[in-house]
Amino acid sequence: MSDRKSTFFVTAVLSTGFLGLGVGLGLAIGGAGNQTIFASATLPGRDFTVIARRATPAVVNISALQVYRSERSPFYSDPFFQFFGGDFPFRVPVEERKTSLGSGVVISPDGMIVTNHHVVERAQQITVTTTDRQRRRGTLVGSDATTDIAVLRIEGRDLPFLRWGDSASAAVGEYVLAVGNPFQLSQTVTMGIVSAIGRSNLGIVDYEDFIQTDAAINPGNSGGALVNSRSELIGVNTAIYSETGGYQGVGFAVPSNLARKVVEQIVAHGRVRRGFVGITRIGDLNENMSTALGLPSPQGAVVWELLRDSPADRSGVEPGDVVIEVNGAAVVEATQLRNAIAGSEVGSDLLITVLRNGRRRRIRIPVSEAQPRRDR
Repeated sequence: MSDRKSTFFVTAVLSTGFLGLGVGLGLAIGGAGNQTIFASATLPGRDFTVIARRATPAVVNISALQVYRSERSPFYSDPFFQFFGGDFPFRVPVEERKTSLGSGVVISPDGMIVTNHHVVERAQQITVTTTDRQRRRGTLVGSDATTDIAVLRIEGRDLPFLRWGDSASAAVGEYVLAVGNPFQLSQTVTMGIVSAIGRSNLGIVDYEDFIQTDAAINPGNSGGALVNSRSELIGVNTAIYSETGGYQGVGFAVPSNLARKVVEQIVAHGRVRRGFVGITRIGDLNENMSTALGLPSPQGAVVWELLRDSPADRSGVEPGDVVIEVNGAAVVEATQLRNAIAGSEVGSDLLITVLRNGRRRRIRIPVSEAQPRRDR
């Protein structure tokens, strides 16, 4: 007998364009008069120079030597074998060396740096270049592929750094600056707005809750800083949506509240300890289901499957339950519930409100620790 309880399974196919990785920020503002009016209301001084002066010294350039091992025929480049379909007679182990270039943000005066996992993935050697052009060896403290966040450390004292901001307070339309190293152009500053918050289901990483910006994000900017008008780090720029690989005005940053939790756990435990309650498959509530349940809109997360004898099962959760609240916050889509479970502190309780047979039920579930997974 299966150790899973389920109703049915849903397979979804998400069709998107090419997702290029990078970071930055840009917005065209028409008219100096309009710029002065908005800046005086929301920003220190008449322009963005104060923010840029505070932010740029804390953003570093990261160069990571990556080694990939594979098997390849000695005749791989031979035109004769390529002409006959590339069916090579035998293969030998080979090493490919590549250099990944990206950005990072110093978040403590003693040299702690946050960047993207994909910038330092499989790195054999990491070199960090600071704003004063000093090259320092970077040590990988830990990395989390599921959020695309990594932590490095360099030797140093009294280094310029950025303080964490509260990404939950970020508002659509708010001015933001991004600092990074696109195309190895160090300390490049660009400006734009927050285009949207809570973006998910993009297929970039496992746990998504992105801040979307109209950022001029390009290769080399990954891991750079998204900064608010108070010179606080509110996001780690990570990816763009692009059909060409270049900037098209849709960029994504890991919000600081999520990145900070990941950093703190990596520093404390060497890895991220994620919450687990035994709910293994959830989905969004569709319009037909919301009509049948008498709900005004299709908002909520449907529990499709959970493990037998798991915390959720023992607490009374059943397949088919529609979760409409988690820890007092309304659940609009399944990603919110998934992120809430993963972000719960091990040993705490998760409080959910579900709809079952037209009735609301509040269920308290003890949170255990998910089994750690290997980085991709």
